[in-house]
Amino acid sequence: MTQGLFISFEGIDGAGKSSHIEALAAAFRAQGRAVTVSREPGGTPLAEKLRDMVLHEPMDALTESLLIFAARRDHLRCVIEPALARGDVVLCDRFTDATFAYQGAGRGFDAKVLSILELMVQTGIAPEADLMREPDLTVWFDLAPEVAAERLAGARVPDRFEAQPLEFFRRVAQGYADRAAAAPRRFVRLDAAQSRDRVWQQLFSVFTAKGWLK
Repeated sequence: MTQGLFISFEGIDGAGKSSHIEALAAAFRAQGRAVTVSREPGGTPLAEKLRDMVLHEPMDALTESLLIFAARRDHLRCVIEPALARGDVVLCDRFTDATFAYQGAGRGFDAKVLSILELMVQTGIAPEADLMREPDLTVWFDLAPEVAAERLAGARVPDRFEAQPLEFFRRVAQGYADRAAAAPRRFVRLDAAQSRDRVWQQLFSVFTAKGWLK
């Protein structure tokens, strides 16, 4: 059976990552792969309810983090692990790196606590009992917060995160940079300031270089 692939997409709001996920899914499907597309927080009925709370209800950083990791646990159990066991390509709009970037760097929440939650939530789900589930590849859409803010201006009613000041997104962007520096073999950086076509070319070349697409 074809081995499953777990790929996450990361970046600050407005970086444009979401617009490329379906195109990548279509490219995989065109080559005969089964694809599961999902998002975080979310991806299951329970996790979507928790997502709505996180995006719209006032809460402190610990409560926020606990809800996000609770949603992640359900998402892993009900969607991600079964899909990987089937041999699917799983494309996930955000995963744990977002929690370290937004709740950790953005909110200033203790990264050590986030690491404990990461280990608790992401271990013991995969067939290998001691494996902490992580993406096989994380695609980071890197964009200056100032440019992202211009793209989002007037696009839609902002949620609780999109409404944060520019300085918050500067911290989030640095949080992503720190995560990428700590896991260079898992992360690949895309210059998201370029045109949509150029970003797609960067993205496609990453997957052809790995032999995952032709």
